[in-house]
Amino acid sequence: MKYRKTALIEAFQWFDDRPMTWPQWAMDANLKTISETQSDGAVKNRLMVDTLEGMLFARPGDWIARGVHGEIWPIKPDIFAESYEAVEG
Repeated sequence: MKYRKTALIEAFQWFDDRPMTWPQWAMDANLKTISETQSDGAVKNRLMVDTLEGMLFARPGDWIARGVHGEIWPIKPDIFAESYEAVEG
């Protein structure tokens, strides 16, 4: 059998290199940005996301989603594009 996702979620795409307005639910979730210095001196940022499965990390460009029960999780951009489509409102 095949199944389709039918739940309506809220989501935003996280970037660390540009100003953006976070939805209130994301600010309430107390997400934290962590900066790491790589061996070549480059700084890479990750976003800590406390999920039902434990702490996960999002990289710039990942989507942060909130489900119907308030659960929050990161989604890679390619998976998001394959799994979700925008709706009005």
